[in-house]
Amino acid sequence: MSRSNEEAREEAHGEACEKAREKEIATRPPDYSAPVTNQPLEGTVVRLVRLSPDHAEALFPSASDPEVWRWMPRARPETVVQLREWLGEMTADPTRRCFAVQRRDDGTVIGSTSMYDLDLAESRTEIGATWFDRSCWGGPYNVESKLLLFTHAFEDLRLARLALRTDNLNVRSQQALTRLGLVHEGTLRSHMRRPDGTRRDSLYYSLLADEWPTVRDALRARVTAKSVA
Repeated sequence: MSRSNEEAREEAHGEACEKAREKEIATRPPDYSAPVTNQPLEGTVVRLVRLSPDHAEALFPSASDPEVWRWMPRARPETVVQLREWLGEMTADPTRRCFAVQRRDDGTVIGSTSMYDLDLAESRTEIGATWFDRSCWGGPYNVESKLLLFTHAFEDLRLARLALRTDNLNVRSQQALTRLGLVHEGTLRSHMRRPDGTRRDSLYYSLLADEWPTVRDALRARVTAKSVA
């Protein structure tokens, strides 16, 4: 076989190997064990940092507040140890991305929020396990934490959809989700059990990528208005 034919054969073999490699990468399942980001999500009044069990002591005063925890779908932690164990479970879940919320002006941890059921293949996630110290209710903190988390979802991860759900009795949360610009999609009847054993309906709200720019601008304006109020 002539040298030119050998070279052509090697080139064809190389192209076939490259195509096979590209196909393998395209069909490879998402690697959920890899962290999406280790960098804080920086806002003007809060930053979101990677949650760890070490945040349990700082978060316990708010997590142990019955009013703060009233609508959470799991029992209120009674000790720092219990909260630490739960934070450990959450942060070990490869389909979750969990954050502690820090107030920027003094570094105080004032709450927590998470992505869960993160499905990169289907380009979607849900937002939940969110709570804030009662002293921070009504301020810019929750609004900006949502702005940062939604920005991360749509602009960093390029997701197509995110959703939030709430108890059918939690009217305050439903009103807040509407003000955030999410769309009420429907209700899952008798969806899950509350900590007291009663069954709740879950109201689902969602936001899509093509709706995000309008919602983003509105959230930025709300953060500014609440920050100077």
